[in-house]
Amino acid sequence: MDNKIFIGGGGEEYSVQQGLSLKYANRHGLIAGATGTGKTVTLQILAEGFSQAGVPVFLTDVKGDLSGLALPGSDGHKLHQAFQDRAAKIGFDAFSYAACPVTFWDLFGAQGHPVRTTITEMGPLLLARLMELSEAQEGILNIAFRVADEEGMPLLDLKDLQALLVWIGENRAQLSLRYGNVSTASIGAIQRRLLVLENQGGTNLFGEPALDLSDLMRSDANGQGMVNILASDKLMGSPRLYATFLLWLLSELFEELPEVGDPEKPKLVFFFDEAHLLFDDAPKVLVDKVEQVARLIRSKGVGVYFISQNPADIPEDILGQLGNRVQHALRAFTARDRKNLRLAAETYRENPAFDTETAIREVGVGEAVTSMLQKKGIPGVVERTLIRPPGSQLGPITKVERQSVIKASSMDAKYGKRIDRQSAFEILQARANAAASAAEQAESDEALEQQNPVEREYASARRYSGSRVGRSSSRISRKKDTFATAMGEAVIKELKGTTGRRIVRGILGGLFRNR
Repeated sequence: MDNKIFIGGGGEEYSVQQGLSLKYANRHGLIAGATGTGKTVTLQILAEGFSQAGVPVFLTDVKGDLSGLALPGSDGHKLHQAFQDRAAKIGFDAFSYAACPVTFWDLFGAQGHPVRTTITEMGPLLLARLMELSEAQEGILNIAFRVADEEGMPLLDLKDLQALLVWIGENRAQLSLRYGNVSTASIGAIQRRLLVLENQGGTNLFGEPALDLSDLMRSDANGQGMVNILASDKLMGSPRLYATFLLWLLSELFEELPEVGDPEKPKLVFFFDEAHLLFDDAPKVLVDKVEQVARLIRSKGVGVYFISQNPADIPEDILGQLGNRVQHALRAFTARDRKNLRLAAETYRENPAFDTETAIREVGVGEAVTSMLQKKGIPGVVERTLIRPPGSQLGPITKVERQSVIKASSMDAKYGKRIDRQSAFEILQARANAAASAAEQAESDEALEQQNPVEREYASARRYSGSRVGRSSSRISRKKDTFATAMGEAVIKELKGTTGRRIVRGILGGLFRNR
């Protein structure tokens, strides 16, 4: 199909080919359906199509199944004959097995190249969302970022932010006069949340070298777009970290990429699996930010595709911007399920050949109800579609095969080793050491000033004597000692002793009794 990604066959007996137009692929999309209905395979064939068209892809692999994109399918697969039969039924004459160029990424660095960003790049809004901070605590976090800017202290990793919060706590009186109340209770709450984040793996996310977005937008030597796969099976154990990272990535793309209007094909396509995690318990300001990014990032040439079990999981304002839709089966076991099914059916342009609500309930595995944008961005009539078989391997690859792909990538040399340059932690530590040395010297000087003249002279002489090296200098200093000095030392020593204290008390007592 010219300038289209072939999705499957539609119409009567699935004889009409259904495709996603590359020109409108940056208008975003939705892949929805209950568990086990074929969403993963649909995501896989779309990723293949974009890659073959020279469009880089970024997707999250929640179950580990999408790693198969790195290897071609096999004639020996148990579904090989079923794939051949389906390809013939929908008129997919060009069906063949082929792999995609793949780069594996992993926030934890175990199943792919490490993905890092800095505290500064993440920003206070997303960090507050990540740590579930209150409004007052978020305010202190904003003060921390302002202080870091004014003091020239880069915030790169978690220990930088932790050290800065300690400094703010020690100087809260001065900062409160300038920025408003800075309470120790709020600082303590943020520090505890940082500890939780650290235990969830946040230490791996923050640091350098930070991810260069251009590395997600590469093509191979044959002009195929790179398929970037983020290993998310372990990351899903920290759903807030997962959602915040992906939202940060979208925001960075929006801020850094130039305006391109409506290109002939996207510059990057972003697939967001388990999209409901982005909106669960999210404050309105964050949902508004997602809506803004989704609405405006289209003009940067980036298409965003949300994958979720139910369209109702996505806010209506964002759902209205998703023009390309693949709806797999929805199950209606409760009254709420039936309501959501009806609402999902009402969002499609009706087809007089069948009832959309019934079709969504009845489509089988590997089948879907689809609607793609047509000329001038008009939604197409809804069609029952038989999804084409994938050309890459269905299911995950082995650990050995994954490591082979990782080692062969040029990203291994760039991101494999963490860098720890001077930042807020080191700067504050140097200041603390300098202040401690100054305080120790001042204390020593003060103690010396409080001594009587004879003791001070003797201590000075001892310091001078101790600073000289060699036996001859010691002899010289001893020769210069006079009888008077020796007597003075003996008297002072005696006065410091028990007998001396009794003599002094006796003299003073006699004086007061006489008075």
